[in-house]
Amino acid sequence: MAVPKGIKQVEEAVWEIPASFKKGMNVPARIYATKKLLDAMDDGVFEQVTNVACLPGIVSYAIAMPDAHFGYGFPVGGVAAMDLKEGVISPGGLGFDLNCGMRVLTTNLKLNDVKPKIKELVNELYMLVPPGVGARASLKVTNSQLDEISVKGVKWCHENGYAWKEDLQKIEEHGAIAGGDGSKISEKAKERGRSQLGTLGSGNHYLEVQFVSAGQVYDESIASAFGIHDKDQICIMVHCGSRGFGHQIATDYLKLFDNAMQKHNIKISDRELSCAPYQSEEGQNYYKAMIGAANFAFANRQLITYHIREAFKRVFHKNPEDMEMQIVYDIAHNIGKIEKYKVNGKLRKLLIHRKGATRAFGPGNEELWGAYKKFGQPVIVGGSMETGSYLLVGTKKAEEETFGSTLHGSGRTMSRTQAKKMVRGDKLQKDMEARGIYVKAASMAGLAEESGISYKDINEVVEAVEKAGISKPVCSFKPLGNIKG
Repeated sequence: MAVPKGIKQVEEAVWEIPASFKKGMNVPARIYATKKLLDAMDDGVFEQVTNVACLPGIVSYAIAMPDAHFGYGFPVGGVAAMDLKEGVISPGGLGFDLNCGMRVLTTNLKLNDVKPKIKELVNELYMLVPPGVGARASLKVTNSQLDEISVKGVKWCHENGYAWKEDLQKIEEHGAIAGGDGSKISEKAKERGRSQLGTLGSGNHYLEVQFVSAGQVYDESIASAFGIHDKDQICIMVHCGSRGFGHQIATDYLKLFDNAMQKHNIKISDRELSCAPYQSEEGQNYYKAMIGAANFAFANRQLITYHIREAFKRVFHKNPEDMEMQIVYDIAHNIGKIEKYKVNGKLRKLLIHRKGATRAFGPGNEELWGAYKKFGQPVIVGGSMETGSYLLVGTKKAEEETFGSTLHGSGRTMSRTQAKKMVRGDKLQKDMEARGIYVKAASMAGLAEESGISYKDINEVVEAVEKAGISKPVCSFKPLGNIKG
């Protein structure tokens, strides 16, 4: 398709495809990108974001972020707001890995403390946090415990000794979104989830030991408020989601929604956009199951945090409290949330679909607290394992223009199949170690899929959201050690 004819630039890093572009579009589509990123965007993004604009009840715009690339139904990096009465809920707009998300922890350790022990540390983390397809945890939970986790999320972890009390204050929705219901989740999903709490998964999921880049703390006051005080400070970043539990929930409801669309007389341009009216029985059941998966994912990242702290304790012979192993924040980027925004001057409750896109509330938002309320909500942006990552904050402009949303990562530039043709995992592993990055992976093929050339330049995608005014950089991190699924 290339860049669509008729697309117009509305701001420095904002482009609009008019509703007249395609039959059935209910709203225009907007793409947040620099000209360079727009020209390099794969054709599937333009096709999918304009298909999303055709969904019933969509409000204002269908949105694609600068890290956007072709996905299932929605582009990865897609955002859509739905009217609660007239709108639909679409699993393709929330992703199969429900509440795939990011977490960052700080320490008071420095690069010189950790670098000599990075192999030992990564090997210990690899043993305690199982990566890869079908990885199983040492902790096994029952169906009744899964139902409890679907409601309580990280609160369940705290009650069972896997979380510090202050951890609950460092997570979106305090780690427990209201509305989860285990009775809306299939036995098959529970069977897949029972042995996966505390596991990393495969694909682009990772656990990375990082350090704060020298000279790349962009706002010292905000960084300090979030626990980042100096260059070479060691931090840990986790990227994972709800594992087979969430994947099976999405699969189950996609099948159910095929019938629901016939029942409710919904016509869509792409079967992958299968949906149901949000207010329908089918839509409500999926929403409750999806929230259950989201709470499972928060708990999953919490169990991983518990094991990260244990690994550091074993390697450095210090208590995690003494190493100040605090959470900076934990945020979802595959999720549907009920939030309030002004549309044409009127405050409305809307269902926000975010798929490969992150919430980005600005200072003063009523849903934030403490330092987050003062400075804005932390936004965690993962880069490739070769390039590093960013911490940003949300802005009021994001709330005004993108339904409080921004990018979530670098975004792929090529398929996994293509990456494996171009890169050998074992060679990449050796090359990275020569550059001072020790990586341990569940498979060499999986490592090849995640090579740096497979992703957009993280500096460019961050520049795009900064220019658009929907996020503000706080600091960047460089990789030291990495576990890949």
